[in-house]
Amino acid sequence: MHEATPFSAETYFATQPAPQSLAQDVVGVKEFIARQAEAKRNVVLVTSGGTTVPLELNVVRFLDNFSAGTRGATSAEYFLKAGYAVIFMHRQFSLQPFSRHYSHSTNPFLDFLAVEDDKACITTEKRADGHLVSVLSAYKSVQTAGTLHTLTFVTVNDYLWLLRAVSQEMSVLGRRAMYYLAAAVSDFFLPRQKMSEHKIQSGKGSLHIEMDQVPKILKPMVEEWTRDGYIVSFKLETDDHLLIPKARNALSRYGHQVVIGNELNTRKFQVVFVEQKRIQKPLPPLPPGVAEEDGSAAIPLTDETVADGQNAAPSPPLKPAETEHSLTFVETWLRIPEDASTKEIEEDIVQELLRRHEAWIEDA
Repeated sequence: MHEATPFSAETYFATQPAPQSLAQDVVGVKEFIARQAEAKRNVVLVTSGGTTVPLELNVVRFLDNFSAGTRGATSAEYFLKAGYAVIFMHRQFSLQPFSRHYSHSTNPFLDFLAVEDDKACITTEKRADGHLVSVLSAYKSVQTAGTLHTLTFVTVNDYLWLLRAVSQEMSVLGRRAMYYLAAAVSDFFLPRQKMSEHKIQSGKGSLHIEMDQVPKILKPMVEEWTRDGYIVSFKLETDDHLLIPKARNALSRYGHQVVIGNELNTRKFQVVFVEQKRIQKPLPPLPPGVAEEDGSAAIPLTDETVADGQNAAPSPPLKPAETEHSLTFVETWLRIPEDASTKEIEEDIVQELLRRHEAWIEDA
């Protein structure tokens, strides 16, 4: 059976249509980045939530995943608290910074309200709630500073087009740009050319759909879209034995800065940072018959050199002995107690990334 050629990023963008709102989204992003660049702020793109895979052009059925956007929304708050400007690119209706504390299932906001003299107001009890005051104060502060810009996606196609466009716009920031790719992106999709125009009918019995692999976009992101950006990707596995090997493979394959690995059942309490570091090791000793002159160039010793103290016919100088660099993988675990009810691991994740990003900027 003939296997279809996998989509490259280039082929994908040449054959799959851009979202209708893309041009308008780019204008907003460009203006936001210009303001942050003028203020000399670091900017982080946080992607959050899951992507859908439509099965029809007039969409009734689609594939989805369980992501609610908790990690992305929580992390965005901590980046904002640290003084970063945040472009929050999230699945429509997924959790968002600040309002995540009062979702439909957690602290329902209507429970905070009362009716007094035919007017809605916050209950006396909740008016003095310390947590509410803290969240609201942080939210208002960010609004005043203008450091949060939100974008929404639904499908994997929306996500890929937005990611490319935002990355290209952020490239003007150089090393001040960070990419925190926490969205749960579909691995497979149905190209538009293969979709049914109308709702797939159930009367035909079983359903067989052959999907294509979503192109790996980290490679063009690193090499073309944002060459100086600090890129953080995530790897979620259900088998902890696969976590570090797959994270290492991603770093080797795409060449970005960090993979944060997490296992499904422990992701709220521990993660592992996997990176490649250059280590220094001395070169082997110079070969016999070669001496180093003035610590700068290696000169071959000849009979004439030994006899007369001068080289009648010097060979081209060799490179001086120096330090050789090689890459090695380094894993760093972050853990919090499982019973830490008020502690969020995203706080520690962001603090560690701030430290690493600052070093990345200074290394320039």
